[in-house]
Amino acid sequence: MKLTIEVNGDRHDVDVDPETPLLWVLRDELRLTGTKYGCGVAQCGACTVHVDGRPRRACVTPVRSVVDKRVTTIEGVSGPTADAVRNAWVSIDVPQCGYCQSGQIMTAVALLTKLRRPSDDDIDHAMSGNICRCATYLRIRRAIHQAAGDAK
Repeated sequence: MKLTIEVNGDRHDVDVDPETPLLWVLRDELRLTGTKYGCGVAQCGACTVHVDGRPRRACVTPVRSVVDKRVTTIEGVSGPTADAVRNAWVSIDVPQCGYCQSGQIMTAVALLTKLRRPSDDDIDHAMSGNICRCATYLRIRRAIHQAAGDAK
């Protein structure tokens, strides 16, 4: 079935089963490979994208559910908050293996868009669904605090 979805500001016609997970449409059909496959059951956060500005796990999101919505991937996230998060990630040297980082960044951007000055508890709660096998959680928290101070 042909569906039209908006990803990173561009409209795309995709000919897929409406139940196909958004993750596979992004990666296989649109060749946007920054969104990663981790667990396939929405438990690790590696596949986090924004749907109408809110974080969503692409591995369990049927593509039919994003028709008439705005999807943003790590390739398309932009603006002062996204820039501040990326800069903080580099400044603090957050990633080790890097596999989970696109999901971590997408979740952090959504948090800072919603809550300008999050507490440690706010950060821990928002980021709790994102697993980092390298356990850089303290650096992630520090980077989010730095980004909150840097974002305009």
